[in-house]
Amino acid sequence: MSSSFPIHSRMLFSFGEISTVPALSLGLLILGVSHSSAEKEVKPAEAEKPFAPLFNGENYEGWYIKLKEGDPALGERVFAIEDGMIHVFGEGWPDEIDLNEGTDATIGMMYTKKSFEKYHLRFQYKWGKKKANYFAKWQYDAGVYYHISDDKVFPTGVEFQIHYVPEEDRNRTGDLIQPPGQTYDWYFNPENSEYLHPDQGGVLFTKQASYVGRKWLHNAVVTRNFNGLNDEWNTCEIIVMGGEYAIHKLNGKVVNMAFNLKPGSGILGFQSETAEIYYKDIEIREFEESIPASSFLGTAAAE
Repeated sequence: MSSSFPIHSRMLFSFGEISTVPALSLGLLILGVSHSSAEKEVKPAEAEKPFAPLFNGENYEGWYIKLKEGDPALGERVFAIEDGMIHVFGEGWPDEIDLNEGTDATIGMMYTKKSFEKYHLRFQYKWGKKKANYFAKWQYDAGVYYHISDDKVFPTGVEFQIHYVPEEDRNRTGDLIQPPGQTYDWYFNPENSEYLHPDQGGVLFTKQASYVGRKWLHNAVVTRNFNGLNDEWNTCEIIVMGGEYAIHKLNGKVVNMAFNLKPGSGILGFQSETAEIYYKDIEIREFEESIPASSFLGTAAAE
């Protein structure tokens, strides 16, 4: 285990008496690495709680919309409700919306009114064909923010990036984006600059010169387990235990993780950016107590 990796007291207590488990084994249990005792672990009842709809599919109850230029009427056209879904750039929008004109009036967020701390958020998305604003620079780009402390556009919080680059047939969904005002620890594989759990050799990111990528964008594990422009849905999960950890999943696989998040709570936000996108089945389950990461990672630190 990397000596720089933090062990949180709240996570430790969730296993009962510390004196009954050696420190190293306890840390392995928390992180979900392959370990005989982790394989026998029984999930806490909290981890089996049912999901509840976060978006009702009918109206904006519990939500509000902000665009960069602050037009409420335009916001409801951008985040249109159609067939129980949120359809960004839906009916009535042209195939090209201010494309590469340097304007960004339609860039915005659909925010929850409620703040969340410990939860499991799940939703589905798929891409449409319409292109908007600075598409040439950021093709098929959107995202979901959490732990938002400032609901400007763009907000202060952690972003679960939703991104597809057709020229490379490369999916970037699950990347972490860290704006000023939000901090977390992230570990990566120095050989490919992708997320790697610290118990599997991941190195704490300190803006090393060897890291390939923008210093504020922290790469998810590259996977072929995605749907790009084939009109099929992707399932995303964001599992957050306050400031302890956040797990990003794409189509059932762990692709990224952050630790020691500050702030450790906030509202949620779904983004409109450079392309038509559909969001559906937005649901959440909240937890009263912290649940060990191993309950969601399985017997391996990453899948």
